Amino acid sequence: MTTIYPIGEPGQPWLEKHKQAWLKLQTTKRCYQDDVITQIEALKDQFDCVEYGQLGYDKIFPLFLLKSKSWDNQKPCVLITGGVHGYETSGVHGALAFLSRDGKAYEQHFNLVVVPCVSPWGYETINRWNPMAIDPNRSFYKNSPAPESALLQEYLEKLGVEFLVHVDLHETTDTDNSEFRPALAARDGKTNQNWNIPDGFYLVGHTQKPQPDFQKAIIAQVRKVTHIAPADNENKLIGVELEQEGVINYDGTKLGLCMGLTNAPFVTTTEVYPDSKTATPENCIDGQVAAIQGALNFLK
Repeated sequence: MTTIYPIGEPGQPWLEKHKQAWLKLQTTKRCYQDDVITQIEALKDQFDCVEYGQLGYDKIFPLFLLKSKSWDNQKPCVLITGGVHGYETSGVHGALAFLSRDGKAYEQHFNLVVVPCVSPWGYETINRWNPMAIDPNRSFYKNSPAPESALLQEYLEKLGVEFLVHVDLHETTDTDNSEFRPALAARDGKTNQNWNIPDGFYLVGHTQKPQPDFQKAIIAQVRKVTHIAPADNENKLIGVELEQEGVINYDGTKLGLCMGLTNAPFVTTTEVYPDSKTATPENCIDGQVAAIQGALNFLK
């Protein structure tokens, strides 16, 4: 199925005027300060809160991460990222819920670095892109054009630690087909082809370091709280061959994905399906927390 997007000319990449037309359509639908920063501030007594940068768009968005107060260089380091795509709500709130519920317990084994909301403008406007029509989750590379990606890369380079594991929290939603993939095709002057939206949770591993046993352990933990997405009739998820139940692989480094941000040997991207008939916001958050638990329990 193809969907024609109302901005741009078929077969022609967007000019700046098209990007500005798209930007004018975006509106604030929720509040980063109220929804996210208040929760970060509530965790300050338990974790170090670091403002690692600011985004200067229509207003200033401070960027925060939380890290272990009791940092121990003898412990392995864990990176958890959420909200790289700001519209993927359970990624943001799953990262915060993990810290609130389980962070102190897992600190016995790991140094934690948790970035709950990489893209706060995207969170407020319920958007995949930033205001420049750039996808931060395709922009984790040197001289990145996306400040969301560049500022996080800069901070982690200065932090100078080697991570054992990176869990990047995402969602696949029905709006991928109704809005975001058609917009992407229009922006790039291509023909859009919608994909089959998986009904359930799945993972995207890294083709260069797939770690199938690690991914399997995460799926087993998540299965306790929500259902795992079945493959389509071609044994694929979002057009990619299944590696095992609920797992496909992307080359995260080549594609500039957040999962390729570090040299961590254990990497996964979660994909929650919030539009399932059985899904609730709480259940989606629980799925994200379970994924982190499964990853870290495997490595304890």
